[in-house]
Parts: sequence; structure tokens; C-alpha cells
Amino acid sequence: MYFQRYDLPVVLRYLNALGLLALEVVLVYAFYDQFYKHDLPCPLCLLQRVGFVACMIALLLNVSYGPRPWHYGLLLLSAVFGAAVALRQVSLHVIPGTPPYGEDVFGMHFYTWAFVSFVSIILLTSMLLLIPGQYMGSNGQSFIPYTLQPFWVKTVITIGLMIILTNAGSSLIECGLWVCDDNPERYKLLVPGR
Repeated sequence: MYFQRYDLPVVLRYLNALGLLALEVVLVYAFYDQFYKHDLPCPLCLLQRVGFVACMIALLLNVSYGPRPWHYGLLLLSAVFGAAVALRQVSLHVIPGTPPYGEDVFGMHFYTWAFVSFVSIILLTSMLLLIPGQYMGSNGQSFIPYTLQPFWVKTVITIGLMIILTNAGSSLIECGLWVCDDNPERYKLLVPGR
């Protein structure tokens, strides 16, 4: 069997790398909408991105250092934070007469998809926590340096770090060093205020 060839912590590292890849796809699509369609994210959208980035950091820790309870704890807290922010935004737009923010994707808006994604992260992480014996590696060495990771994992890690930096940079350019606009129409650091 496939699981007999690899020990459980290695398989779980790869599952975490796949989860990281899934979050990268979510944020790449958000960047596509922001930069290609010129749909600037609102402050609540930016907070949801913070939740996704924090989830990515927890997954990066699991990929590099192996599964740890506190990595999963960080993942769960980040997903709960993101879900709370997304649910807040959903609740703002279910009031009759309140227009939605942004375009919809497959019939739901980004913030609704974000809520579904964060709840999925919470459920999947809870299932991962039920796997026994995952915190002890077979060879006693838990840290795997970037240079020793498989090529596809190196690629996922590199893309993840680039997305985290791009997210920080785009938020800084959009909001500046102060509070973001409620309904942003311009990048504060690129287009001076009137």
C-alpha cells in the first residue's frame, strides 16, 4: 500500500502542502479580481485575507516542521477569525435593500465563499487532529529544510511566500498607513487624495 511506503508525518506534510496550494488558489483568484477586474477589496475583505494568510502560515509550519498541535491550533484560530469576519460581511448584505459588495462567483459573493472556505478548513483540521500518532516522526528528525523538500513542495512554499508578501504590499498600497476606506475606489499610495 502507498501508506506503508511513507510514514504518517510525511503523508500529513504533503496533505498540508495540498491545503496550502488550495489557499493559494483562493488568494490568486482574489488578486485576479483585484488587479485584472479592478475590484478593490473592502476592509472586511482584507481582514478575510489576513485570515487566509494566517492559515497559510500554519500550513507552512506543518510542511516545514511537521504536524504539531500548536500549528493546528493556529490554523483553527485563524479559520475561526476569518469565518467570523466573513459571517459579519454576509450578515451586512442579507438585509433587504442592502446591495452586495463586488461580483458573484458561481452564484455567491466572495465573502460567502470565504465563509464556506473557513468552515471547511475548521472541519478538515478537526479531522486531521483525530489522526493518532502523527506527532512523532519515524527518524526522530522533524524539520525538513527548504532545500530538501520535494520540488512540488518547494514550488508550493515559494508561491505561498510570494502571495503573502504580495498581499501585504497590495494592502499597504491600497490603505496606506492608516484606516482603509469603507468603499475603496483608489489606491491611497498611488493616487493622491483630493
